[in-house]
Amino acid sequence: MELRPILSAMGRNKFGAVLIAVQMSVTLAFLVNSLSLIEQRLAHSARPTGVDEVDLFVLSTQPVDNLHDAAARESADLAALRSLEGVADAYITNDYPLAGGGWSMSVQLTPKQKVGSALTAYYFADEHALGTLGLNLIAGRNFTPDEIATRTETDIGAISVVIVTKALADKLFPGGDALGKSVFMESDTKSVRIIGIVERLQTPFYGVSGVSSTYAENSTIAPYRSIDNVANYMVRSKPGQRDPVIKSAEETLRRLDGERIIKTKSLSDARTDAYRGDHGLVVLLSVVCIALLAITAFGIIGLTSYWVSQRRRQIGIRRALGATRRAILRYFQTENFLIAAAGAVAGVAFAIGLNLWMVHSFEVVRMDNSRAFIGALIMMGLGQLAVLYPALRAASIPPALATRGG
Repeated sequence: MELRPILSAMGRNKFGAVLIAVQMSVTLAFLVNSLSLIEQRLAHSARPTGVDEVDLFVLSTQPVDNLHDAAARESADLAALRSLEGVADAYITNDYPLAGGGWSMSVQLTPKQKVGSALTAYYFADEHALGTLGLNLIAGRNFTPDEIATRTETDIGAISVVIVTKALADKLFPGGDALGKSVFMESDTKSVRIIGIVERLQTPFYGVSGVSSTYAENSTIAPYRSIDNVANYMVRSKPGQRDPVIKSAEETLRRLDGERIIKTKSLSDARTDAYRGDHGLVVLLSVVCIALLAITAFGIIGLTSYWVSQRRRQIGIRRALGATRRAILRYFQTENFLIAAAGAVAGVAFAIGLNLWMVHSFEVVRMDNSRAFIGALIMMGLGQLAVLYPALRAASIPPALATRGG
């Protein structure tokens, strides 16, 4: 098929052709960037924490007045929790994965190092932590009871060992020989030795951007028992018994001391709360993408139908001169292909430029540029599908129409 008649017809309908091309380019740019964001947010919210989320819950207590016997109360609470039917284990900590905020610090390999070698979340735990959380210890050993130090808000206990995640170990010692090595954390002069490495333990921070997102799996477990008026007890139930255990745990602690505030949250609920915004964004962007595709498709259908109605006599003449229905159909599909191709080229450039601006302005993860080219093929396919109905209508115009007035 010669392109000259098609280009000539497009030249007489420049506004409509440009309108479709612009609409397709804008849709393509927003579509591929939205799909990239959707993919990133879904992957982000599906990250495993490394703990047994199904059976875990955190039970936080806070007294009405300041207490002077916090250590004894914590010991009594832990003993009561561990003795409950359906409880696998429990310990006291300062933080937990998906909490939204917590302790972090830099790790140095040498004393008085000006710039830290890595950033890490800092969890307090005892010898019950690995079993309670369900962590996978891939190297080394757990803490022993005599290695656990006490710590208040203002003092630093004397610890000499830590357990770290594989991500942090590989960051500090890329050679894979982190076990047994010493690092500096809380003190510039006193080192701690890495005695264990767990496969994964997500930090309390779950933001998709910002500094905390750069060390999402760099976690350190320090052998501290936190002594404070506010206590966070991590409790793991036996499989399938979490909800009744939560109820009995709350009742037990209230019997020990009814003059305190008790709040409970399962790790499953913590995940839901943490990624509620991400899931909301995914739904919103999905609706916007569907709406843009629908608007673009109906725009192509409407404008092509208008062109068909304007060219009915010319189409009838072509049919009278021997043009087949397939030739008429191919004419409109070729015309749409040329317009869609122009829109796709502009859309790819717009999509990549828009993504670079978003990366610079909003710290989003950069899109794989191949997605823009895949999106261009999808948009061109959508254009061919959208033009099919009006093109079939054009192909059905009878040759006899050439002998009539329109």
